[in-house]
Amino acid sequence: MHSDLFASENVVTQASAPGMTLQNAKSIKYAVDGECFARQGSMVAYRGDLQFEKKGQGVGKFIKRAVTGEGLALMAVRGRGEVWFAHEAANCFIVELAPGDGITINGRNVLCFDPSLSYEISTVKGAGMTGGGLFNSVFTGQGKLGVVCEGNPIVIPVSPQAPVFVDTDAVVGWSASLKTSLHRSQSLGSMLRGGSGEAVQLRLDGEGFVIVRPSELRPERASGN
Repeated sequence: MHSDLFASENVVTQASAPGMTLQNAKSIKYAVDGECFARQGSMVAYRGDLQFEKKGQGVGKFIKRAVTGEGLALMAVRGRGEVWFAHEAANCFIVELAPGDGITINGRNVLCFDPSLSYEISTVKGAGMTGGGLFNSVFTGQGKLGVVCEGNPIVIPVSPQAPVFVDTDAVVGWSASLKTSLHRSQSLGSMLRGGSGEAVQLRLDGEGFVIVRPSELRPERASGN
């Protein structure tokens, strides 16, 4: 049988070591030898002796997720084998954290991660209870984190001399060391005239980076489902 479908770049190969690698631009392969964690429902294929179990988040994380609607609906993948993760054909990226690193990621953009990483659901400081994805997950430790983004991400450096303002519905994540606050860029007069559609942004100050997607989140996907 002959077809471009069977081109070498589309055919999987046996993993040479445990851990995650990019299968292609739209999926991540994880060679499991023990366990890993992933968003619920993200498995598209696997081979080997693997089990998938809903992961409890602990009382503190569960309460935060119930109150905010944010967080990670996780599953644990245990055993030995290979599993492929993807989410709605979004672009996939692997972020490797070293000791001392920290990254804040919107829960809807997390695909999978090593068990060596720790995460905490955190309220974005200065944002209060205004919604818009302002309750994110902070990852620290040493290991790899799989991230998804609809479209090609825009990574913007942040410096003390040049704070960055981002739409709360477009933000994917940022350096955990950055200071956050809400910024209103629309005058009262403009609001009374119907508004520009760009009333409030997330302001980031300090030294680091912010990642945004090239569109605002559609309302039907605001829950991360």
